[in-house]
Amino acid sequence: MVEKLRRQRTYALVGHGGTGKTSVAEMILLNAGTISRLGKVEEGTTCLDYEPEEIKRRGSIQPAVACYEWQKNAHFLLDTPGDNNFIGDLSYQLLAADSAVFVIDAIDGVKPLTKKLWGEVLKADLPAMVFINKLDRERADFESAYNSLSSILGIKTVLLNIPIGAETDFRGIVDILQEKAFFFQEDGTLKEDQIPPEMQDNAAMIREVTVENIAETDEELMEKYLEEGILTLDEIISGLRKGIASREIIPVCVGSALMNRGGVQLLNAIQDLMPSPLQHPEWAGENGDTRVSDPDQPFAGFVFKTIADPFAGQLNMVRVLSGTVSSDMNVINTTRDGKEKFGQILLPEGKKQNPCKTKLGPGAIFALAKLKNTSTGDTLCAEKAPFLLAKPTLPPTIISYALNAAEKGEEDKVFAAVQRLLEEDILLSLSRNEETGDMLLSGMGQLHIELSVEKIKRRYKADIILKTPKIPYRETIKGSAEVQGRHKKQSGGRGQFGDCWIKMEPNPGGNGYEFINAVVGGSIPKQYIPAVDKGVQEAAARGVLAGYPMIDFKVTLYDGSYHAVDSSEMAFKVAGSLAFKKAAEQCSPVLLEPIMHTSVFVPDEYMGDVIGDLSGRRGRVSGSDSDKGITVIQAHVPLSEILKYAPDLRSMTGGQGTFTMEFDHYEECPAQITEKVIAESQQKEA
Repeated sequence: MVEKLRRQRTYALVGHGGTGKTSVAEMILLNAGTISRLGKVEEGTTCLDYEPEEIKRRGSIQPAVACYEWQKNAHFLLDTPGDNNFIGDLSYQLLAADSAVFVIDAIDGVKPLTKKLWGEVLKADLPAMVFINKLDRERADFESAYNSLSSILGIKTVLLNIPIGAETDFRGIVDILQEKAFFFQEDGTLKEDQIPPEMQDNAAMIREVTVENIAETDEELMEKYLEEGILTLDEIISGLRKGIASREIIPVCVGSALMNRGGVQLLNAIQDLMPSPLQHPEWAGENGDTRVSDPDQPFAGFVFKTIADPFAGQLNMVRVLSGTVSSDMNVINTTRDGKEKFGQILLPEGKKQNPCKTKLGPGAIFALAKLKNTSTGDTLCAEKAPFLLAKPTLPPTIISYALNAAEKGEEDKVFAAVQRLLEEDILLSLSRNEETGDMLLSGMGQLHIELSVEKIKRRYKADIILKTPKIPYRETIKGSAEVQGRHKKQSGGRGQFGDCWIKMEPNPGGNGYEFINAVVGGSIPKQYIPAVDKGVQEAAARGVLAGYPMIDFKVTLYDGSYHAVDSSEMAFKVAGSLAFKKAAEQCSPVLLEPIMHTSVFVPDEYMGDVIGDLSGRRGRVSGSDSDKGITVIQAHVPLSEILKYAPDLRSMTGGQGTFTMEFDHYEECPAQITEKVIAESQQKEA
């Protein structure tokens, strides 16, 4: 098994949406003989994009796995989503890979989201290579796309291939290391030939730079290269492998996935240069322990994704970290402290699941159906050798929508359907806003939420209405007042009597609510003083302007009176509530709105438009910083103005802008906003 594992490859296709990752996967599977025809994303015929929502929007929304053989060696391919709405759990998916094939296209090159995704590959510490796709397209510019890798991403690259021809004339590839040209034939085969005369000088210069860069990664190679000025092909390949494994250099291949051009070269590069699972660094455990990627170690596996299969039900996608796995194994789930029994081991091929009859070792990706209590992020391992993998932190959700059943009486059905989707998508969360009463579905963007609701409707026949959630406004005061709160009620028998004097004033600096007992001489018995405090707090929870909680104020209870028979805690609570309302109205109450700290990532050329738009949203830009063509704009923007910012930013920047936001502080609302909110509150009460 060890020899097989040395030749095994497990890698992830990574890149921003639109670069053609799924088409690259199709090209790979076609050349490997796994599929018989090249599917197209535009036609919804690809092997890996099979969910109706993926076919409809022509893009991946969840990772897909395909197992295939190349040169009789097992390969496990993981096609990851590239849209900003669906990359939040990319760090989990990269845990399942030993390397990454990073895809950019020859038209746009490196974009803002590319930089973010490359950062994820760096954080995962994965060896990587780059595939420049779409060289057959109009406006394809190989030089510009290639140069953006170093100028924007700052990576040290070595060219393995360069294209022969451009756009519709893209007709072949020069293999830099072998110093040969390969021309594409109409039947999909390659014809080996001499490098075209007009390209020979450039190819020789590129080869010299490539060999020099490779030699720099190894002292012995560098010494020989300096002494002799030449290296054998085997020495170059050996040095290249070391440089890739140490993350010092990134090899670059080229092609056109839709035209099935460059697939063989890419497959050979993956096989010859990318690391095996046996080379994976030790896996770090939550408790400081480690596990070696070795078939002789006890079994451990990581569930990097849970998906819903229309035929098999819930499927858990598992990467083998150590040991071997086979059907009918008994294991423990160390994340949930439970036991599981494996059924049939399945090898994924997009939407197909093929039964596996052999043992699988480290690096293998397989699927399991019908586990009792296992989901994304869990670690499974041998009963006698527990291990809990340390997981990366997932990003916070950035947008929420209020969730309602389309028909009354179906609330339970909707809630159950959402809960089932939460098991599959760990980037979704469901919560209830106690203040507004809204049931909130939170996710990574508007498209993420909308497609999730589409899934729920299709799978579980639960009809959902999405609404923009209510803004959690607050109220506070700017002045001070001293008032009496007096509650007296007599209706035969024992009455109710509570009487208090309070001073109410601002408590600035975000210090919240403060209650001070300044009663002397026993004018109010001690047992009734907490009741006044409680009455004030309950009344403050509903405010006096628009029914929003009041914050940042101080109440001093300094006098009052009581009745030996009629006074009670309830009476003083009512008195405290009355005192609060009377005082708040005299203290110049104002409405506060939540202000979000927002970071917007855009190409430099869009900076002016984005800053202007943020200003139009009553935002205050606090600074901007440009690095290698990407500007990061920092701003404070009212939540009410940025709830639907994602589609607007996408439209403004041609899909290249991204943003994050988090609550920062509350600020006083402008008069026109206050009037509008109060009017809406009064209309709702009426």
